[in-house]
Amino acid sequence: MTTLSTSKTTRLPVWADEIRRRYLRGESTQFVLFGNVHDLILDDPDGQIDKRSPDEKLLTLPEFLTKVLLEKKSMVVLYNVSTGVRFVRGKLPPGFEDLALQKEPSKVLPLLERLLVTQNGVAVVVEYAETVSPAGETSFSTIEDRSSVVTLQRWSMLPALDKNDSLVFLLVENLSELHPKLVANPRVATVQIPIPDADSRRALLRHIRADMGLSELEMMTEVTAGLKNIQIQGILAPHDVPSDDDIERTKYIAELLGGGPAAVERAQKLAQITKGMPRTEIRRLLAPEGPVPTASQADSDAKNEVLRLIAARKREIIERECYSLIEFLDPKHGFEVVGGMDEVKRDLSLIARNIREGRRSRVPMGLLFVGPMGTGKTFVAEAFAKESGLTAIKFKNFRSKWVGATEGNLERILQVVQAIGQVMVIIDEADRAFGNQGEDDGGTSSRVIARIKEFMSDTSNRGRVLFVLMTNRPDKIDIDLKRAGRLDRKIPFFYAQTTGEVEPILKAQLRKNKVSSELSFPIEGDGLAPIVGMSNADIEAVVLLASDYASQRAESLGLKETPVSLDDLLRAARDYLPPRDMEMLEFMELLAVFEASNRRMLPPKYADLPIEALQERLHRLKLVAGHRR
Repeated sequence: MTTLSTSKTTRLPVWADEIRRRYLRGESTQFVLFGNVHDLILDDPDGQIDKRSPDEKLLTLPEFLTKVLLEKKSMVVLYNVSTGVRFVRGKLPPGFEDLALQKEPSKVLPLLERLLVTQNGVAVVVEYAETVSPAGETSFSTIEDRSSVVTLQRWSMLPALDKNDSLVFLLVENLSELHPKLVANPRVATVQIPIPDADSRRALLRHIRADMGLSELEMMTEVTAGLKNIQIQGILAPHDVPSDDDIERTKYIAELLGGGPAAVERAQKLAQITKGMPRTEIRRLLAPEGPVPTASQADSDAKNEVLRLIAARKREIIERECYSLIEFLDPKHGFEVVGGMDEVKRDLSLIARNIREGRRSRVPMGLLFVGPMGTGKTFVAEAFAKESGLTAIKFKNFRSKWVGATEGNLERILQVVQAIGQVMVIIDEADRAFGNQGEDDGGTSSRVIARIKEFMSDTSNRGRVLFVLMTNRPDKIDIDLKRAGRLDRKIPFFYAQTTGEVEPILKAQLRKNKVSSELSFPIEGDGLAPIVGMSNADIEAVVLLASDYASQRAESLGLKETPVSLDDLLRAARDYLPPRDMEMLEFMELLAVFEASNRRMLPPKYADLPIEALQERLHRLKLVAGHRR
């Protein structure tokens, strides 16, 4: 058996070395490569000097397989349904002329099989394998699709491939798009090609910008986390000939930076990174505020500008890469604008401090925020993201009506999350995202939940990837998803129960909405009694309504504006009619009570009741309101 890439094994990527080892052990002659299959691979990770140009060291996956991993093979054949068969090494043998004329899998695969069993040292690389053997129910597949599946299945068990020292590679981006019979075949080895890790990105950055200092290299390595090599190259690699657009953009950036020689030099560095950005976005990111920086500040400012621009491009690229399945959040507020909830803020502040100080073993794997709607779960989650310093992303609706698409969407998202690291994943309405969507979904819900469970249980993610799930119906979420080791901490949220609890929320809402008031805290007596029991969202609505009443009063007095008075606030509280289903709200509160990790987080009216009384009340409310949404 010919060893794969014997002369270059010391510099193979981890995934390629895994292929080599599994092949040498005789485990398989057929490999499914999935994941980051459309990226560029650096064939010089150790900075070795050779005669190739820098661009020749960045190879596509088929090129890497051909030139590096399969360099000892006498014949390498590439096939996809668009371009047909190409012999990238070796010549078309006599008797196989039809291979050069056919493109359809039903005609090409039998010819490739004959090539594999009659020739020695052949490697067949099937690009876009999902188009040759797509996933789907066998009963709904065409006879051609069924034939392709059977043919590829037989290849994995052909003794002739072992005897002839031949190999087959199937390339697919999403494993869920390939027929499951191939994926589940024990003779077919599946190997994931990951998004570049820190070492790979560092090697690429050193390759692109050899003059980069060590500190800048480390910062760039960190800020490009989650990007593919081809994307990093597109952002940072300079073009030899600038276009007219590049020249105009350079001039525009130099003007934004205040002009002068230092600004021109910085503008030339920034022009490539901002390629494709509208001028309004460039101005938002670069327009200086205050005096023009001095020459001594130019180098430091240029580095910060580059990092800021790369971060912006990274978000844009990743959101596009995930087909807008995720959204990056940029929280503007921390806990300073969160009123009340002292126990909640105390717990979350401790977790945030452990994250910032790198004490990963003390960080929970995930958090579950539970409580009725309008209690501030999303608002607190965003404040927690800012306090912790983690990159915050939010899952959008990744479910699809197409077979396999939901699983593929989820896998794409998780791959990006894993690559970014130091990320907080915020999932609102988790009961809808991960709950059972009905018995007619073909098992999609169970597969999605199983994959989420697997990812959330990976202890290597502790302190790197923190899931924050929010719901007002935790009873709709799979119970195994909520166990310790996945969602370690359950934090309940309740409406303000006393005037003392209302006051900090009221002050926070006045501060958040920049509403001036003449209220003097603490407010004596029962002045805030009409607001007690309202949700945080309802209190915000009352504050805004009171601001309108104050404006009307100012107009009647011929004044430009006047601060909100206690009378304005009470009038707004009496006029405001919050949407209420009291049985449903109490049911949601009791669900939060039973999910809470700590009794000290419960309001007195629940903390002091015996558990039997709470369970009886919950059971009765479940019969009345449990079926509602």
